[in-house]
Amino acid sequence: MQKYDNRTKQTLLHRHNLKLKLVIQSILVGIITGMLIVAYRLILTQAGKITYYVIDYGKQSTIYAVMWFAVLIIIAIIINYMMHKVPLIKGSGIPQVEGFLARKMDMSWAKVLICKFTGGILAIGSGLSLGREGPSIQLGAAVGKGVSELFNRKKLEEKFLVTGGASAGLAAAFNAPLAGVMFSLEELHKNFSPVVLITALTASVTADFVAKSFIGLNSAFDFTGLKPLPLNYYPYILILGIIVGIFGAFYNSTLLKTQKYYNKKTWIPSKYKKFIPFIFAGILMFILPEVLGGGHALVEKLSVGNYTIKFLLVLLCIKFIFSMISYGSGAPGGIFLPLLVLGALTGNIYADILHMYFGFNEIFVQNMIILAMAGYFTAIVRAPITGCILVSEMSGSLTHLLSLAFISIIAYIVAELLNSEPIYESLLEVMIRNKSHKYKSDADTKVIIENVVCLGSRAEGKMIREIDWPEKCLIVGVKRGNTELIPKGETILQIGDYLITLTDEIIASVASTELSKITEVSFEGKNLY
Repeated sequence: MQKYDNRTKQTLLHRHNLKLKLVIQSILVGIITGMLIVAYRLILTQAGKITYYVIDYGKQSTIYAVMWFAVLIIIAIIINYMMHKVPLIKGSGIPQVEGFLARKMDMSWAKVLICKFTGGILAIGSGLSLGREGPSIQLGAAVGKGVSELFNRKKLEEKFLVTGGASAGLAAAFNAPLAGVMFSLEELHKNFSPVVLITALTASVTADFVAKSFIGLNSAFDFTGLKPLPLNYYPYILILGIIVGIFGAFYNSTLLKTQKYYNKKTWIPSKYKKFIPFIFAGILMFILPEVLGGGHALVEKLSVGNYTIKFLLVLLCIKFIFSMISYGSGAPGGIFLPLLVLGALTGNIYADILHMYFGFNEIFVQNMIILAMAGYFTAIVRAPITGCILVSEMSGSLTHLLSLAFISIIAYIVAELLNSEPIYESLLEVMIRNKSHKYKSDADTKVIIENVVCLGSRAEGKMIREIDWPEKCLIVGVKRGNTELIPKGETILQIGDYLITLTDEIIASVASTELSKITEVSFEGKNLY
């Protein structure tokens, strides 16, 4: 019989009633995250109003315009200082959350909470083409870690609470609780663990309830009069899916090259590079204010349909370039909303061209806008289910799920054929290569890793003793449906089994990668024909 030391016994015993404990703790995480993101959204709304006051005054007097440029430089200095002190607040924050959950990066929750909140407001409020969703997800994750530490929760619970906080952050940012849940399952963990599901769902629903209590019940975008797209229009969706799939692959490639360009250019001192997007924001404020910020107001205007194709093309090009400059600089802000705006512009242009030359019914222009948003998101993030649910919740309509799923599949396939890597995984790899934010682990701490046995994996249909498991990994449970089996050497693993593995925290990251290779399907080196 297997004997366990005290730490191992405590870890295994703690798994009992874990779901109930996580539900209670996730409610607290959801409440705190919801209130935090509400404050974040309301402040950003006021910052947007200030921007329009500045535009009005700046057009009346050159002095006011010069004064605003001086303010932007001061903001850039403040943000540069915060990023130097807390590098983890750079960019979206989603790769950092994924890195933490994979035990490849550490996170000082209090510093992240303060600096990401402040830095995000300053950067997005200044007009940089960045979104609120990435910071909201990272802020929620920091809340989850903070609750875990403040209440002295075990490492086993910490990971789930961080996940719940991240889900709550997205839910509160866009009034999209189901998208928050699916994002955690599909993107952060890449499996449908029941424990992750209950944690993310509880935190997301709680945060969404809090957010709607302050901001209202309306969906993020006001698309009125949406009607289901006729089936004979689906060939148009097929072409649009190919277009946004190509554009999405180009977006990912350009974003990574822009970051590399920022880091390599030595003719500009490092401390001055952060000024570049703020200078662009100041110029665009008086030339093309529509491209400033995340772009929420721009999408609302697209739904009205007052722009010409020529002007839409200008908006698309400038918004794309400005988004690259803004995010490539490392300023704290996300890419969700800007990429959705780029997708919306693409869909609007495509629909207008169809209307002008092919008799496309203009009442379905809004459909093409939201379809392109979902397809563009899928091609870039490679999370099709999240994209469908997110756009549905943001648009406030579930009547177009079929068409959303269709374009997401097309965009996904096109991006895969172009060998475009998912953007957040690519950004995380860059951070890991730079060896920043190394995870601090405890050699004496035991952690539990969950893996699901997938169709076509090395573990499918094998007995446990037939598999070469990673060193210092102990299979302590096999969950099959609602039944948890006691693992034995003769236990045959089936598709959908959840393997519960115990290992040392110090090697958990490597062990998790090796276990994934065993339980997940890989097509490398296989003959598919």
